[in-house]
Amino acid sequence: MGGRGRSRTQRKHFAQSRENNWKYTKNDPEQQQNGTADNNKNRVNSNLGWKPFVTQNIAFEEYYKEQGIVPPEEWNTFMDCLRSELPAAFRINSSSQCYLEIQAKLENDFMKSLQEEGTDGSEVVAIRPLPWYPENLAWQSTFSRKQLRKNKILERFHEFLKLQNEIGNITRQEAVSMVPPLFLDVRPDDFILDMCAAPGSKTFQLLEMIHHSAEPGSLPGGMVLANDVDVQRCNLLIHQTKRMSTANLIVTNHEAQHFPSCHFKRTYGEGSEPQEVKELDIDQLLFDRVLCDVPCSGDGTLRKAPDIWRRWNAGMGNGLHGLQVQIAMRGMSLLKVGGRMVYSTCSMNPIENEAVVAEILRRCGGSVELIDVSSELPQLVRRPGLKKWKVQDKGMWLTSYNEVHDSRRAAVVPGMFPSGKGYVNAPEHGDDARRSQLRDNGSNGHSQNGVGMVQDPATPTTILDEEASTLPLERCMRIVPHDQNSGAFFIAVFHKLSPSPVTQKKHCYQPGKTTSTGNFQAQSLPKVKDINADEVEQVDSVSNQLSEVTMGDADILENGNDEATLDTDPSKIVEGKRPELIKPSSDGKAGPELVTWSRKLQMRGRWRGIDPILFYHEEAAVGQIKAFYGIKESFPFKGHLIVRNTNIDHVKRVYYVSKSVKEVLELNFLTGEQLKIAAVGLKMFERQKDVSTECVFRITSEGVPLLLPHITKQIVYASPVDFKLLLQYKSIKFGDFVDAEFREKASKLQFGCCAVILNKDKKTLSEPQVDASTIAIGCWRGRNSITVMVIALDIQELVERMLTYSEEDSDSLLLENKPLIAA
Repeated sequence: MGGRGRSRTQRKHFAQSRENNWKYTKNDPEQQQNGTADNNKNRVNSNLGWKPFVTQNIAFEEYYKEQGIVPPEEWNTFMDCLRSELPAAFRINSSSQCYLEIQAKLENDFMKSLQEEGTDGSEVVAIRPLPWYPENLAWQSTFSRKQLRKNKILERFHEFLKLQNEIGNITRQEAVSMVPPLFLDVRPDDFILDMCAAPGSKTFQLLEMIHHSAEPGSLPGGMVLANDVDVQRCNLLIHQTKRMSTANLIVTNHEAQHFPSCHFKRTYGEGSEPQEVKELDIDQLLFDRVLCDVPCSGDGTLRKAPDIWRRWNAGMGNGLHGLQVQIAMRGMSLLKVGGRMVYSTCSMNPIENEAVVAEILRRCGGSVELIDVSSELPQLVRRPGLKKWKVQDKGMWLTSYNEVHDSRRAAVVPGMFPSGKGYVNAPEHGDDARRSQLRDNGSNGHSQNGVGMVQDPATPTTILDEEASTLPLERCMRIVPHDQNSGAFFIAVFHKLSPSPVTQKKHCYQPGKTTSTGNFQAQSLPKVKDINADEVEQVDSVSNQLSEVTMGDADILENGNDEATLDTDPSKIVEGKRPELIKPSSDGKAGPELVTWSRKLQMRGRWRGIDPILFYHEEAAVGQIKAFYGIKESFPFKGHLIVRNTNIDHVKRVYYVSKSVKEVLELNFLTGEQLKIAAVGLKMFERQKDVSTECVFRITSEGVPLLLPHITKQIVYASPVDFKLLLQYKSIKFGDFVDAEFREKASKLQFGCCAVILNKDKKTLSEPQVDASTIAIGCWRGRNSITVMVIALDIQELVERMLTYSEEDSDSLLLENKPLIAA
């Protein structure tokens, strides 16, 4: 995709400036005018145009000393760690077919060959698995990116990481950023919402979790819906998750605090009986797990984003508090009863952390509990949440809402304080009593039930004791940098016990609940109460500027394709009144008018700048595909194919969606396309131009792993020698293959797409056999040759792996059940 925020050169300079903690400033006019190579050389040698980022901020230090983030005796260690370079970290994709091989290479090769000399002359382990991450899937390196280029061994390691990251076998991600998804307790069948998902590293992690135990050729029952409000970051999210090649993902572009629930309301004519709509499996978009990693001031990322030192001020956290509460409350309303929600930030500010958690607990009452997860991930060093904190506003420290000046009560709200109370009774004495007054309920939106509030905090009042929360905020987790050489993070885990008070309604309809006759109950559906936007002060510029960026995110945008980017105005909606839903027909299915309206809505699409999503029901084309590849009837095909092209006769790509995604799409269509879907589905088939073949659609490399166990035609087995030749030369004539049997069978294939599978054991197979160890690549059978149709990166990975060993060693390696499907 295009639509990148910066040019390639700008992104490169930006990444370098962040890495080296240096920033560029303007030189004298003569030097600016001299744009020659000599000038560039002189600039590098003298660093006249660059100066280091300032890594101190007096206001920052005063603020966090006062808040007691760390004990006084740890302060210097804490600050020294914040000013040091952040170690690089990455995670192995546990759903990748070669993750065990990558893990073995790290443990047996790089971990032993890469050593760093300590200050005392002793050797320090240069890379190591993070002890708290399950199955040794997350690793941390003590080397900086600059150090990785110093010698041949480090350069080899760096190139290895780059290749595996681009393919999707690993993900470069800050270590503490990997923590929140681990506390979601994800299961393969869970519906998961990632509310503020970009740039996508946590989304990728969630997808790994639901795919981890899936068998070859099958899909998990769950899905991930990844959302982000920013269009450019949404494009980045799509690029990140494309490396996963999954049919269980939907990417949307919405404000998280207003994320639609797609509630399908059945309306029936007067006197009619309620009937079940059989084709809908879900009635409302609710989730088993919600990740609420909200926009924040980002001061926990100072080690990788040193520009925050200069810009930080206490008002950043205050300004985002209201938005964070809104997003978290919306996430709670979209969470199923019995589900789990994780609230997290990369900020150290209690106004963005404990204050938000406390406000959620107060608003939800007994319907939500804060879980104690101190026994989970025991090797992760974490500290309990704070029970006391203060609010700083315009340089003044406030211990309760009672001290807030009238003019600041729109910006500083009661929920920012530990007690959450809007009024604190203070003894009245002398003239102070005359400066107090009772306000009418609702005056300026700040009084609560007519309670009196002190008007003028400048007037002498009784000094109040510092407030302390009575809620179990110690169950929250704080990760501080110097505990395990990481960034800072905050995590809180919620469990939903019952419907939230804001969504409860007397005799309300429960989705999926049926009467004794099997029909749906006729009670009215609950309405989700929106939080008043006037309650908060939103600072969009801060959330956009200080959003999380993982290592290598800029590099991912280098590999664009011909798909359209999102419209830069997410608010644009195709005008037109949405028709009311009508009564289903007597057989329980939607009537013809509803079907016609739904199809028309699909064809035109609701959101401008977003291609519509159409279920692909062209029987002739689908039948041609099934017949050409011999796709088994057991493979769920009907209703799982979608296209994003309104011209059905000239479809370029056909995408495949899982059952869970299919259910969400069907619900979305019947509720008027409330979801603004930016990306969905696994690209499975692509039209091949200007070819003469019985089937113009070829299987994409992304679709091979899923479809391979279910096809019976256009498959041929290659010996290790011939398979290696194909990888090296990409196109081989039939006469140049070594194995006569392979040459004969390849020549008998029909013209068009085919799958070449490595015959590791050189066995004679009566029918295709596919398991977790199968190595297969998509190819094209031409008139007199076989041509590999796999992207260069996948070929490079396979070639390097096979060329590392001799012919005999290569065969033995492949017999060790090391899965290698290129996709």
